[in-house]
Amino acid sequence: MFQPRALSRVRSRVLAVLSAAAVACGLAVAAPAAPASAAGFVVSQAQFNQMFPSRNSFYTYQGLIDALSAYPAFAHTGDNATQKREAAALLANVSHETGGLRYVVEQNTANYQHYCDSSQPYGCPAGTAAYYGRGPLQLSWNFNYKAAGDALHIDLLHNPWAVEKDPATSWKTALWWWNTQNGAGTMTGHDAMVNGRGFGETIRNINGDLECNGKNPDERNDRINLYKQFVGMLGTDVGPGNLSC
Repeated sequence: MFQPRALSRVRSRVLAVLSAAAVACGLAVAAPAAPASAAGFVVSQAQFNQMFPSRNSFYTYQGLIDALSAYPAFAHTGDNATQKREAAALLANVSHETGGLRYVVEQNTANYQHYCDSSQPYGCPAGTAAYYGRGPLQLSWNFNYKAAGDALHIDLLHNPWAVEKDPATSWKTALWWWNTQNGAGTMTGHDAMVNGRGFGETIRNINGDLECNGKNPDERNDRINLYKQFVGMLGTDVGPGNLSC
């Protein structure tokens, strides 16, 4: 039986022989795809680890980096302080929604049946209980899976489980919401942060119906405190606009 190192050497020799044969036949040999780079992103892996020390192993830093290409304006708009504030704002809301990235799926299974809007013409082809909250911003409802999937060119309507199985897809759904959806507010989270409207507008966007205008102050304040912590870790301040909603 091969020992692991011997097996590795044999594999390397086989790959070398196959590559040489391919070149001899005039065939192109594709190099392994390199992972997306964190260069230019305002949150380092060390800072990400500091923000989420007890996160689920599913939520990888590389998964977030791989997702950034879907919405390149995120944390790359405005000056360096604005970019840091936007990254901190998304990650603070993410931390609140997932218990510090500990939860990949919604924990209250009793809610799962509620997220199928049967009035939609496409229905709920994955099953009436398949569209529960998943991912960094807990994407839910069949119409949101449909819209996010269409935007990302991933069939999430028929395969919503991709959001809990692939880290990059999971992060992409959070970036889709952040960059394109007004939610319960009047603007996207991205627009709120790059146009100086403040962190409070991102709370309104994500859960304003339940947390703004004096409702559920403990939930709202948890988001605000996380944002304050995260901008501090990134070396900036909370910036202009309202902290609360």
